[in-house]
Amino acid sequence: MQTLLPESALLGSVVGIVLALTGAGGAIIAVPLLIFGLHLAIADAAPIALFAVSVSAALGALLALKQGKVRYRAASLLALAGLAASPLGVFLAQRIPNAPLTLLFAIVLGYAAFHTFRQSMRNPADTARNSSPPCQLDLGGRLIWTGLCARLIVIAGVLAGFLSGLLGVGGGFIIVPALQKVTDLHMQSIMPTSLAVIALISLVGVLSAMAMRGMDWAIALPFAFGAGMGMLLVSTFANRFTGPRLQQGFAVLAGCVSIGMIISQVQNLL
Repeated sequence: MQTLLPESALLGSVVGIVLALTGAGGAIIAVPLLIFGLHLAIADAAPIALFAVSVSAALGALLALKQGKVRYRAASLLALAGLAASPLGVFLAQRIPNAPLTLLFAIVLGYAAFHTFRQSMRNPADTARNSSPPCQLDLGGRLIWTGLCARLIVIAGVLAGFLSGLLGVGGGFIIVPALQKVTDLHMQSIMPTSLAVIALISLVGVLSAMAMRGMDWAIALPFAFGAGMGMLLVSTFANRFTGPRLQQGFAVLAGCVSIGMIISQVQNLL
């Protein structure tokens, strides 16, 4: 197993780098990296991915917290809703066969890629003119909480938490678009808020998975170390690389991984 340690850390660093740049994407590519790179079944890869994502997201959130960029109330509501749904996802993941669970992951990944690419093609000025989100900022820069705003945030948190436990993803690919759609927060607030939520939801998923199935620590520890180092190294200059081109690059990468996973499963069935 020791021969896996350097490779595991290297793959983990990719997760941390992408997570630092996108606030979401690193989590959803962690499982494919473990499946293709270390030949793990998705049920074994999911808790390891969640552990690494939780560590790296927590580091990124703490750095942003010191800068005052994390939205406490939105993050707390998202996290509480996600924490309630995550154990159910873990429970189902342990009982669904590997092939259909992998296909489901590929479909979700493909959807995330498509949605990210479509969002990157929109004109921000047009979006700002034509939208009136349920969660708006007051003159002091704080969110105005209404019943509709709270319900939409809770729904996003529940969905992120459930998919986090089921597929081993952090849920950022749901949280970031949800905050973009239902609030008028700037991406500089959305990304660190997403990292804070991902860290909390992923941690509960890890604990649930450990209680139900266990964890291969020989792979999980170096993978998480690599993810944390990637996050710390890139987070200091991540703001320089935000924008549509970065989103499009991630979308293309995620789309290719999704297609590869589907082809692999079809070949196994044949």
